Amino acid sequence: MTSPESGKTLAEAVQGYLETVQGARSENTARAYANAMAAFLRVLKEHWIEPDAPVAQLSEDGLAWMLAYLKVFSSATERLYTQAVKGFYAYLAAERLAEVNLPRLEQLVKQRARRAGQRLPQFPREDIERVLEFVNNITNNLSDNSPEERLRALRDRAFLLTLADTGLRVHEACALRRGDLDWNEGRAVIIGKGDKQAIVRFSTRSLRALKDYLAARAALDGSSGRPLPSLPLFARHDKGAGKKVKPMTTTTGRNIVSERVRQALGEEAEGRITPHSFRHYFVTTVLRASGNLKLAQALARHASIQVTQRYAHLSDDELDRGYHEIFEGKDDSK
Repeated sequence: MTSPESGKTLAEAVQGYLETVQGARSENTARAYANAMAAFLRVLKEHWIEPDAPVAQLSEDGLAWMLAYLKVFSSATERLYTQAVKGFYAYLAAERLAEVNLPRLEQLVKQRARRAGQRLPQFPREDIERVLEFVNNITNNLSDNSPEERLRALRDRAFLLTLADTGLRVHEACALRRGDLDWNEGRAVIIGKGDKQAIVRFSTRSLRALKDYLAARAALDGSSGRPLPSLPLFARHDKGAGKKVKPMTTTTGRNIVSERVRQALGEEAEGRITPHSFRHYFVTTVLRASGNLKLAQALARHASIQVTQRYAHLSDDELDRGYHEIFEGKDDSK
């Protein structure tokens, strides 16, 4: 192992590190890292390590002192400043300015840093059901509209019902081909997250909506000159696609959600519901109906049951009922 270079002071090493940050990161990040390193130098000074001390003498204890110092700050500041100081130690190791035990650094962070709070997935369940009701009835008032508009409406209904009733991610739904769907079994084999093969089940209403959409698309598919199984399940119907059967992009999928949410709920609801909101809806619907965490995990294709458990908090009707029985049943007038 090559011994660290001699002669560089701690302050000089910090300056060199910040120059590399300025060259590789945004101006805001560079400014935040500079603040972090200024705080780090203050912490080291409190432990009798001056800026003009040889940097080769710095040990991993400096990070441990910094982590203790950051406890009074917000968790976001703690994460940012910790990342900056860890980057400094990695810089010292790479430049051979000090001997650094990088595994010990990681262990210190793991043991002493606060864990980031985990937010429960939030989504407006009742609003999603209003959107689904809207698209379910979307074709009722389309008699005077163009065939293209009717085709888009049928596609959008099928797409949103598929998202809500299968738990598919938007890119997975957009990647489906007609041949992926087994109509008799009501399921499809997909390549999902992490390139893993998975089986996805379809509800009766989503299959019915898909059949209506594909029936309206029959002439377009027939004139494509391609085998039907190879065609996308959800196709673009815009000027860019023309008479060709092109698969939808995730951008198109997001635009469909945005447009139909705006039509069903008004302008103020735009952005509150995304394609992924329908996946949250799917998981909590399974949990509400079954109470079976393992079933929800398998149907949602979550790698870890801890992810599924986050949704259990949103579907615990017993807690809601218990709370209201206790607090709403009290007579404040007595």
